[in-house]
Amino acid sequence: MNLTDQHLAPYAARSAISRGRLFIEPASESRSEFQRDRDRIIHCSAFRRLEYKTQVFLNHEGDLFRTRLTHSLEVAQIGRSIARNLRLNEDLVEAIALAHDLGHTPFGHAGQDALNACMQPYGGFEHNLQSLRVVDHLEERYAAFDGLNLCFETREGILKHCSQENARQLGDVGQRFIHKTQPTLEAQLTNLADEIAYNNHDIDDGLRSGLITEQQIMEVDFFGRHRAEVRSMYPDLIGRRAISETIRRMINTLIVDLMRTSLARIQDSAVQSPDAVRQAGKLIAFSAAQYEEARILKHFLHHQLYRHYQVNRMMTKAKRIIHELFDVMMAEPKLIPPDYQVRAEVPEAQRQQQQARKIADYIAGMTDRYAIREHKRLFSIEDM
Repeated sequence: MNLTDQHLAPYAARSAISRGRLFIEPASESRSEFQRDRDRIIHCSAFRRLEYKTQVFLNHEGDLFRTRLTHSLEVAQIGRSIARNLRLNEDLVEAIALAHDLGHTPFGHAGQDALNACMQPYGGFEHNLQSLRVVDHLEERYAAFDGLNLCFETREGILKHCSQENARQLGDVGQRFIHKTQPTLEAQLTNLADEIAYNNHDIDDGLRSGLITEQQIMEVDFFGRHRAEVRSMYPDLIGRRAISETIRRMINTLIVDLMRTSLARIQDSAVQSPDAVRQAGKLIAFSAAQYEEARILKHFLHHQLYRHYQVNRMMTKAKRIIHELFDVMMAEPKLIPPDYQVRAEVPEAQRQQQQARKIADYIAGMTDRYAIREHKRLFSIEDM
């Protein structure tokens, strides 16, 4: 057994009994298989591009707002903390967390919605599937294979959502969506660590931007209760430190609730192996009361922040950029780099479908600022 696996619970995923990689490789003398996955993700180009991809606010709108990169790091930190307490595999959680947004478009969910609309005649676009496509095919770092050749368990965790139709095309990694089984506890955990991270840092960024006010969010009991605790303990604390202290406590409450609830569900289920986990229901979860509080918070953010008119203005521009880039590239593929042009020998019946997917790969890989510059190059007379 790898030394990193010795402390794990029986139901945790173990790299030594991983379902393996698509291409067989010799084992590392110094790292577990999930550690290798994490390291490959950190060193890939798609991970670096996350620094300049939107979370809620476009990257150039402010230096202190979260990006996809900082979001992914926060998910990894929260996930590892919970995993350690549940005796799950921290390295697998970290690998999934760092890779889960690799396929996200520029301009956040607005960019994804726009690219999905463009791709409807060609199979659609979904960022979870694209993240898997990045690690399976698009990264070019190794002589022996395309992609990063990650372990099955890491790839499975990246693929949080998938339609039945797409699942049938993905082989083993799509089977759980067909057979209605569960992924590893590490994958389940990372999914909720993602939720903890974005709900709370979106509050922080929303307040910092001024698009939501403290008075508005005080109406959300989950925030108001923790803000009152801070005010009671530190009556003279105001401004950024008061908000940070409140959000820190909210994150802690969510983490503790998730750990307690999940541990109880795991014990009640009596699972003793990762295979048993797959046949059980969802075991990583919030309590019913905490889930409801999180739902109310998400509802507030959806209506007061994500649909704020200033966010809508920028997102409308972003969608137009994506649509116009896609349309002009489909009309004239010679405008894009040769690597993204379909080869001349491809039969005409397949050419349109393949070209659309390559253009989607190209656009999804762009950072916010690159997409803006590319749009300007193609449409601005000043840049002729």
